[in-house]
Amino acid sequence: MIEAAMIWNEPNNKSHWDPEIDPDWSQFARMAILAADAIAIQNPALIKVLGGISPIDTGFMNRMKAYGVLDHVDAVAVHGFPLDWNLWQIHQWPEKIAEIRSVTDLPIWVSEVGVSTFGAEEVQLWGLRRTAELLKGKVERCQWYSLYDLPSAWEATTRHREAEGSSYYRHFYMGLLREDGTAKPALAEFARHTPELGLVQWFHFEDHRLDDAVAWMKRLGVTSLRTGLSWADRFRPNALDWFDRQMQALEDFDVTVTFCFTPEHRGVASHHTSPPLVPEEFAEFCAEMISRYAPRSGVRDRRLNVSASTV
Repeated sequence: MIEAAMIWNEPNNKSHWDPEIDPDWSQFARMAILAADAIAIQNPALIKVLGGISPIDTGFMNRMKAYGVLDHVDAVAVHGFPLDWNLWQIHQWPEKIAEIRSVTDLPIWVSEVGVSTFGAEEVQLWGLRRTAELLKGKVERCQWYSLYDLPSAWEATTRHREAEGSSYYRHFYMGLLREDGTAKPALAEFARHTPELGLVQWFHFEDHRLDDAVAWMKRLGVTSLRTGLSWADRFRPNALDWFDRQMQALEDFDVTVTFCFTPEHRGVASHHTSPPLVPEEFAEFCAEMISRYAPRSGVRDRRLNVSASTV
């Protein structure tokens, strides 16, 4: 059920990894190496991806290279939202990819790129079309974020919430579908670019949208999906029942599963962005999930084509 395993999400973003506890990212690097090696033991054919970085930063990538992390993964990933959060313009995408190619020979995935409809739905339509022009066929994987708007009654997974001002509320308008399931103008444009463009959809614990999401993705021609399995959720009652249901529902897609989110009681600090008290425990979680959903005998070997087009 899993084609690739991504180790954490946006590790250089303070909304997902606490730089006050781990200012030089040495704890993250050790955890990432342990996780990558644990995944490889369970299934050496599985693609291992360093969690998508945001911002796109050669300094952070060089730091991971110096720590040896890049020797334990098969690809690196970047995230970009130039019309919403980043301090650069959308036409700079080729430059951003070239910067990362200058420091590593590993395949580069754009594992999250998107445009919110916070200001206007027409902006998302234009942004999707322009993103496809700039990235499709230029990187080894490109995945659009996301299928659904975040329900207004939920919280975005960021530590700083309303302190981010309007930036926080953009999290709720990233979908091609509105909260009520109706289509935005960009949905039809997205379908023009599948299967070359993949999709990102995070599913919350016991997410009521799962079955409808599967139906929509098949209708849109999506074959590549990135989602997540939360280490924190593993400690909920009936966690494996939910994980089983989620992964079974997604079995027809090429799934990249992101492992992240520290359980409050297993972190140096009691929040999901904290380094774990015992990094081996995160590696054990990754190994458990690979053993359950991508055992050695069950995976299709889809090693990346490193000779893909470059920017």
